[in-house]
Amino acid sequence: MPGGMPGGMPGGIQPPSSPPPQMVPPQPLASALAVDPGAISRCMFRYTYIWPRGGQGFWFYPVFVGRTSVSGFRWTGFFWIFSGFDLQRIESFSCF
Repeated sequence: MPGGMPGGMPGGIQPPSSPPPQMVPPQPLASALAVDPGAISRCMFRYTYIWPRGGQGFWFYPVFVGRTSVSGFRWTGFFWIFSGFDLQRIESFSCF
C-alpha cells in the first residue's frame, strides 16, 4: 500500500510523499557502541540512510528520537512503513 498505513500515523505524522534518493551514499566511519541521539536527531524529517550492525542498509525517514531508540518510516523499495530501531543496532547513518 503506497505511503504505508492508511490515514498516516496518530498525531498526523505522515510518511514522505516521494521515494528516497536512488543512490546509496558512501558509508561514514562507524560509531562507538551506539549512535548518539543528539547526532541522529539532526536527521529528523530528512531522508536518512542507515547501516545497521550486521545487516543490509536501508533508507529511513526519522520522526522521533528518544534516548535509546529512533522511529520513523522505512523504505521497503516500494512504499514507506512505520518502524523503530534501537540506537545500539545502528552502525552508522547519513542524512540529506
